[in-house]
Amino acid sequence: MPEPEVDPRLHDALNTVQDPELKRPLLELGMVHSATLQPDGTAVIEVLLTISGCPLRSTIEQDLHRALMPVDGVHRVVVELGVMTPEQRQELKERLGHTRSIPFADPNSLTRVHAVASGKGGVGKSSVTANVAAALAARGRHVGVVDADIHGFSIPGLFGIQRGPTKVDDMILPAVVEVPEAARADQGVPGSVKVISIGMFTDPATPVVWRGPLLDRAIEQFLADVHFGDLDHLLLDLPPGTGDVAISVAQKLPQSRVLVVSTPQQAATGIAERAGTLAAMTEQTVAGVVENMTAMVLPDGSRLELFGSGGGEQIAQSLTERMGCPVSVLGSVPLDVALRESADQGLPVVWSNPHSPAATALTEIAAQIDGPRGLSGKSLGVTPR
Repeated sequence: MPEPEVDPRLHDALNTVQDPELKRPLLELGMVHSATLQPDGTAVIEVLLTISGCPLRSTIEQDLHRALMPVDGVHRVVVELGVMTPEQRQELKERLGHTRSIPFADPNSLTRVHAVASGKGGVGKSSVTANVAAALAARGRHVGVVDADIHGFSIPGLFGIQRGPTKVDDMILPAVVEVPEAARADQGVPGSVKVISIGMFTDPATPVVWRGPLLDRAIEQFLADVHFGDLDHLLLDLPPGTGDVAISVAQKLPQSRVLVVSTPQQAATGIAERAGTLAAMTEQTVAGVVENMTAMVLPDGSRLELFGSGGGEQIAQSLTERMGCPVSVLGSVPLDVALRESADQGLPVVWSNPHSPAATALTEIAAQIDGPRGLSGKSLGVTPR
C-alpha cells in the first residue's frame, strides 16, 4: 500500500484519531488515503473505511473534526469517505497480525484468561462476568468478554449493546464499550471492554438450537476469527454446568483460570463444586470462588441472609482438597437493588453506582484477579552461551 499524502501540518493531529473498533490510529492502519490543507484553510481528509456499511462512520467523522479544528490554519474540515479494496483489507489484516489462530492459546500470551463458571443457572454468573470486566476496564485495562453461554446469552443486554459486530472479510471486530469518564479509577487512563456474543447475530427472541459440534465451532470462531487486539484480560462467560462448551474452552485455552460463581445456599454448593472439579480434570487452575447473592442489608441495618451463608467457603475448602492447592473466596457480593437496576439499564453497576454494596464487592474481586503484565515465567526464546 503506497504511503498516504499527508500534509505535515495535519500529521500530529491526525495521529491522535483512532478507529473506534480497532483502537489504533487511522494513519497506522492505512485508513487515511490523503490529508491536505488548502490555501483557504480547508482540511480535506479522505478516509478509507473497512466496509461500506461501517456502523461507526459518523464517530470517525466527528473525531476527525474534533482533532483537526484546533490546528493552526485550519478553518474548516471536510471528510470524504471511501471504502478499502479487497487488497487493502488484506493488508490491514496483516498489519493487525490476524491469522485465524487463537492468540490466547499461545503459552507466551500476556493476556490473563478467566473462564467464569457455575454449577447451575440463576446464580448471577453473567452479572459477575460483566461487572468484573467493567471494573477491570475502569482500572485502565483493555478487556475482552466472550459470551460463551450460547443458549442463554445475556452479556449484550448487560452492557446495553444494540448493534452487531463489524465483519471485515473473515475477520470479525467485536463491539466496543467505553468506560464512562466519571467511572475511571485513574482519570488519565482510558479503558474499554470488547464484547462478542451469539446474541449479536440472532434475534434475541429466537432460541439457538445447536448441539455439540456447532457449539464447539462457535467457540472456535469467537476465539480465532474475532480480532480483540492486545488485551490485558479475557473473560469467558460459560454456560452453567460441565457440558460441551466448558470442555471446549478448557481444550482451546488450557492456560485459562476458572472463577467459580455460586450462591451461599447449601443446595447450590455441591453443584458448583463440580464446575471447579472439571478444572482439575482438564488441567486448568481455579482462580477462586465468588459468592453471589449473600446477605442483604435492610433499611434498619440488619442483614437478611435470604440464601443462607457459608456456601462459598465450603466450596473453596472442598476445591482446595480436590485440587491440592489453596482455593480462596475472592469476595461475597450482597443482594443489592442497585445491581438489578443497573443490569436492566444495560450499564454495569460498577460504573453507574460504584459506591453501592454490590459494586464495591465486585470491584474488590476485579482487583484480586488484576495485576501488572510482564514476562515473569515466560520463555524468552534465548539460550545462554
